Amino acid sequence: MNKLLVVVDMQNDFITGALANTEGQKIVPDIAEYIRQFDGDIVCTLDTHSENYLETQEGRKLPVKHCIKDTEGWRIVPELMKVVNEKKERVIFIEKKTFGSTDLGRKVECGGYDSIFLCGVCTDICVISDAMVIKAYNPEIEINVLGGLCAGVTPESHRTALNAMEACQINII
Repeated sequence: MNKLLVVVDMQNDFITGALANTEGQKIVPDIAEYIRQFDGDIVCTLDTHSENYLETQEGRKLPVKHCIKDTEGWRIVPELMKVVNEKKERVIFIEKKTFGSTDLGRKVECGGYDSIFLCGVCTDICVISDAMVIKAYNPEIEINVLGGLCAGVTPESHRTALNAMEACQINII
């Protein structure tokens, strides 16, 4: 079986930085262990903004500068980066300028994968967006969201997003 793990936006700004979230902090060790055990390809997505972030539509609606390319906040959290580096021959990074990545959808489409697994932050924004983009590009591939390895802005919004994905025929495991 050809599997892909998508680690969504596990960057410093979402875990300990500008948009730090205690829910996200809790899942870091478990994601590190899952990556360590995973037998397949891995994609790490990177929410990526430029210095003019506050002038963008997103920046006007969420006026908190975060994940500015090449800053410390943009980087993958060190605990996960250590594990990712151990598997570097099977890992690619995809920068995305918005919540869901069409590059990710195309990567899955061209990768010959049988099943996709997603984890990361934020369940209710980027995880759900990426899962739905993958589904749109690949309606017949088994898509699985690792619910315990995702964190939303709030526990309630996390549950709502999981329910929405399940309604769209994405497996929640």
